[in-house]
Amino acid sequence: MQKFSRLDIAVTTPGLNIRKTILDYTEEDLDRVLNLNVKGTVWFFQAFGRIMVEQKGGSIIACSSVRAVTIEPGLGVYGSTKAAIGLLVKGFASEVGHAGVRVNAIAPSIAETALTGPFKQRPDIYNLYAGHTVFNRWSSADEVATAVAYLASDAASYVSGSTLFVDGGWTAVDGPPTGLTQLHK
Repeated sequence: MQKFSRLDIAVTTPGLNIRKTILDYTEEDLDRVLNLNVKGTVWFFQAFGRIMVEQKGGSIIACSSVRAVTIEPGLGVYGSTKAAIGLLVKGFASEVGHAGVRVNAIAPSIAETALTGPFKQRPDIYNLYAGHTVFNRWSSADEVATAVAYLASDAASYVSGSTLFVDGGWTAVDGPPTGLTQLHK
């Protein structure tokens, strides 16, 4: 705020996962994941929300995940924090909307980034996760960023309290989209 007169857009992307079954989680593991993903989102909302409420407008965007609604073994704690982010978005949107502040989230599936680069090098893992999408591929970082840009823009001026799934259809299908060509013959 010392450099700029307004803050119009704030984006947070917490994403710590310790892949363990719930039975194997330690208190330290749980605290690390909850502290970054949930508490970090709350502190972010407070810091940037105060500024935006005072200036009477802005767009806050958080990052959830398909894991908020779909899960696999070892992701229960991570998924629950991403579901919590979706509810925090709804709650905070209800609290700051009166001041013209919009609060939303994106929920991507698997995206090609520096962090996922090692997984992409393993065809078995790449193909496994690609097979969960209707496009049979991972998203690019740009495809996820475009959804953020939409939510930050005036095109989404009446969108608040929502989570936009940027998942290539991951949450629309139950398993890989196989056998579709036979349906059209």
